[in-house]
Formats: sequence, structure tokens, C-alpha cells
Amino acid sequence: MRQNAGLSRYNLVAFVTIVDAERAKAFYRDTLGIPLVSEELPFALVFDANGIMLRLAIVGQCSPNPGTVLGWQVPEIVSAALALERAGVRFERYEYMQQDEMGIWTSPNGAKVAWFKDPDGNVLSISQHAGVEK
Repeated sequence: MRQNAGLSRYNLVAFVTIVDAERAKAFYRDTLGIPLVSEELPFALVFDANGIMLRLAIVGQCSPNPGTVLGWQVPEIVSAALALERAGVRFERYEYMQQDEMGIWTSPNGAKVAWFKDPDGNVLSISQHAGVEK
């Protein structure tokens, strides 16, 4: 039997690549409300995402991943979406899936998801999962 590395007992660190540190700082700190922990310029901005270290790695140029890079599980997606919209977030619309007027998609298992982008084009999401409390 192969032994695993045992990483489940350690804290996860999330990484997202960005180009413009000031623009990203304003978005993640001011728009999304995530506390900025430190500025490690010219390498990274470090945030505290509810106990998870979120490092925004500053690069010369980036090609955003077309898929979701970060997502937040919320208890009530409509309220969270409305709060984000009031803060200036615009939700993505995808032609290949049926979303409601707010941009929220309901998956076959009942989970609800809405996607938006950060200033560098990274896809972020909020989601509500039936029977799961945070």
C-alpha cells in the first residue's frame, strides 16, 4: 500500500496571478472585503481569506485560466450576489448554461453558482450548496 504525503493536516495556501497590484488590492480588499495582511512587493499581495492565506502573485503578464480559480461558499447566494453587485461586481453570463436574471446557475444537484472576474480576468465564484452550512 502506498503511503500518502499527509497534507490534509496542514493549512492550504491559495495563489492567484495578477499584473496590477494596486488594482488587485482595491478589488480584493475594498470590493470583496478580504483583509490585506501584507504587501510583499514586487512579488505578492497577501490576504486573509477567512483563515486561508490568499497570495496574489504579481507577474509581468498573465493569461487567466478559463475556469474558476477561487470560490466562496455562501449561506444565501442571492443576498451575497446583491451585496457584490452593490460593491460593483458584474456577474458573468454563459450562453451554454441556463442562469437566472442575476447570473445564478442551478446545478442538477441543486447547488447554486454565480461567476465574476477580478480585474486581471481571473474567474471567481460564489456558491450555495443545499444542506451545507459554513
